[in-house]
Amino acid sequence: MLRFLLKVLKTIGITLVSFISLIVFLCVITLLWGGVQMSRGNVTDSLPEVPADFVPEIRLIVFTDTHNENENVADAIDTAYEMFDNDTVYKGIDGFFGLGDFSSIGTEPDYKAYTDTLKEHIREETVCINVLGNHEFKTDTYKELFTEYFGHDINTVTEINGFTCIAFSGERSLTEWTFTPSSLKWLSDEIHKAQKNSGDKPVFVFEHPHPFGTVYGSTIWCTPQLNPVFAGHTNVINFSGHSHFPMNDPRSINQSTYTSVGVGAMARFELDENYIPGQHPEGYEDAAQFAVVEADSVGRVRIRGYDLLSDTYFCDYFIENVNDRDTFAYTYKNMKAHDKAPEFPENTEVFTELTEDGDYRISFTKAEMPEGFIVHEYKVVITDENNSEIYKDNFIASYYLINDEATQGFTVSKDILTSGQKYELTIKAESAYHKYSDEKTVSFTVQ
Repeated sequence: MLRFLLKVLKTIGITLVSFISLIVFLCVITLLWGGVQMSRGNVTDSLPEVPADFVPEIRLIVFTDTHNENENVADAIDTAYEMFDNDTVYKGIDGFFGLGDFSSIGTEPDYKAYTDTLKEHIREETVCINVLGNHEFKTDTYKELFTEYFGHDINTVTEINGFTCIAFSGERSLTEWTFTPSSLKWLSDEIHKAQKNSGDKPVFVFEHPHPFGTVYGSTIWCTPQLNPVFAGHTNVINFSGHSHFPMNDPRSINQSTYTSVGVGAMARFELDENYIPGQHPEGYEDAAQFAVVEADSVGRVRIRGYDLLSDTYFCDYFIENVNDRDTFAYTYKNMKAHDKAPEFPENTEVFTELTEDGDYRISFTKAEMPEGFIVHEYKVVITDENNSEIYKDNFIASYYLINDEATQGFTVSKDILTSGQKYELTIKAESAYHKYSDEKTVSFTVQ
């Protein structure tokens, strides 16, 4: 019996050490890759602006991670048509691309509900292509269900107005997170073919997970299997989802050796805080973002993010030359150079109110950032009249909610503050590229 217990403990110990070693290995790889990303590319005088002579020859709508929120899907499709049916520069939409996780576990009722929505709202003349996500891989009959309901293969190449669009679902390997070598070879072969025929034009590639170490969220919600496939293909523009990380974080575009774009989510956001993923802050369920992708006859590309809930564009990226890596403006290095430390206005104020639960809601004037950049986190400290620290917290800024709110709030337990007492709130803001504001201290009295 003792020998058996020792054997079990030894096995547990080996497993634990192996797991810890794997985590350490992944952390080291992430740090090394981060160092590579931060050193690549040039620093430009300014970020690109869309020139007046840009006239699209293709327009695509790209969305991801709808997770049975089919009302959002319908609204996105209808809104996109309304936006562009009468566009004076280029009318209409050429294609809709869904990047997977349209279901919970890939069951047939989910397929039916989603495809019914697509059929009801997408016009016959508009291309509609979808790929599988890891949630669809949970069902063993994913291939059969996919082809039955979508009418095209799980991996497919579509030519639209002279542009090659490669949609890659892959094939499930050992887990729902990994692809078979044969499906990766298919993707590699198709990219090579497209690149030979594309001339100066981009090759659009769509799949569910991010390539590792590219866009915001891709150090955890990713697959490194895609990195060697895309390496060396400068004119690839890759669109992915999976992480649910908001597209209006400027790190959601990256041009390390090719262009990667994370397109947010149509159902629930997820974020990281101090590099820890899996965070779901206040309002995270208010997610409905999609990308508008356009390219012109000489291969210039415009990518805009659109928030369905506020009917607002929140980012506008322009790529002058997809074939010249030296001109890439959206490298981590260059974006960090153009990022600024947040600044609090001189007249920063603090407001308090009681919640229905009897706790206190503390709100303060948001820190300011240049257009296209964000405050990602706030650090707050409350001290009493004796200068004793009574509350301290770090939390994610609500940048993922596109609205006109001038204040940022957090909740403090009723046991910490006393009505009528005077306190000081010290705030520090952090940008997406880890630039910090000066501390701002404001006195306030609890109502």
